[in-house]
Amino acid sequence: MRLDVLLIARHPGLSRRRAKEVIEKGQVRLAGATVHEPGLEVAEGAEVDWDQNRPARRVARLDLVRLHEDEHLLIIDKPAGLLTVPTPGGGDDEDTALGRVEEYVKRLRPRAAFAARVHRLDRETSGALAFALSAQARAGLIDAFRRHAIDRRYLALVAGEPAADGGTIDAPIRDEWKGGRRGIAQEGEDASDAVTHWRVVERLRGATLVEVRLETGRQHQIRAHLGHLGHPVFGDPIYGKAKAPRLMLHAARLGLRHPVSGEPVRVDSPLPPDFLRPLNRVRAGVAPGLPVDPRRNRPRRVPAAK
Repeated sequence: MRLDVLLIARHPGLSRRRAKEVIEKGQVRLAGATVHEPGLEVAEGAEVDWDQNRPARRVARLDLVRLHEDEHLLIIDKPAGLLTVPTPGGGDDEDTALGRVEEYVKRLRPRAAFAARVHRLDRETSGALAFALSAQARAGLIDAFRRHAIDRRYLALVAGEPAADGGTIDAPIRDEWKGGRRGIAQEGEDASDAVTHWRVVERLRGATLVEVRLETGRQHQIRAHLGHLGHPVFGDPIYGKAKAPRLMLHAARLGLRHPVSGEPVRVDSPLPPDFLRPLNRVRAGVAPGLPVDPRRNRPRRVPAAK
């Protein structure tokens, strides 16, 4: 059930509005960790502690959607176009998800600010992105990623229509960058193991919406693997030529064991409008990168496959 509903069940005199307020203030702990989400799904027998005397947290703003937040872990919904971390030589004023989170935490906990990235999303990839808010959480998350104990699922709109309904791509990714790309390793090249599982979600004319589950997490892994499969992601200028207004890749789910409490955490990120608009154009039989024809005030159709 929802955390606020469980809290009311444990404290019958508590109103729904008050329950939401005390949770957001940081006066409620779940399995020993402070949580701030009234709608968090919890088990009926969960260990929940409400301390009215616990100091309320400072008010701080973060201009990114928060999918999960507690004192150790923050998961945001990163928009396409925002860097995860600064680029080499990018300068102190470079806008990044990490920078925004660091600024938020400094205002929230001026005396004990801690924010660290534990994985990354490419600049043009949107979706769920986790940050550690304590050294203990950072160590636990790094270990979980190292053991591949994280459920990472992506949605991608790819060019063409795969013959199969799903499969596994087991192809090492080259360690060295060549021409701005990783790519599949050739014999004799230094490489890292990379395994990607995929399945068809929706078949469209000339395109397919697929769900991708990562077993490993190499940089550009999904993009390189789907390109290698012959079905590159729309909007990917490096591993394919199918045009779209943005890279049509979205981190839709992140599931893990909480690095401190051990409780299961799972967040789902809905497809953002800048992904849905091109996807709906394809559903309507329109190329995602083509503009509306102003003379007819309607989208231009994709020619039927011969």
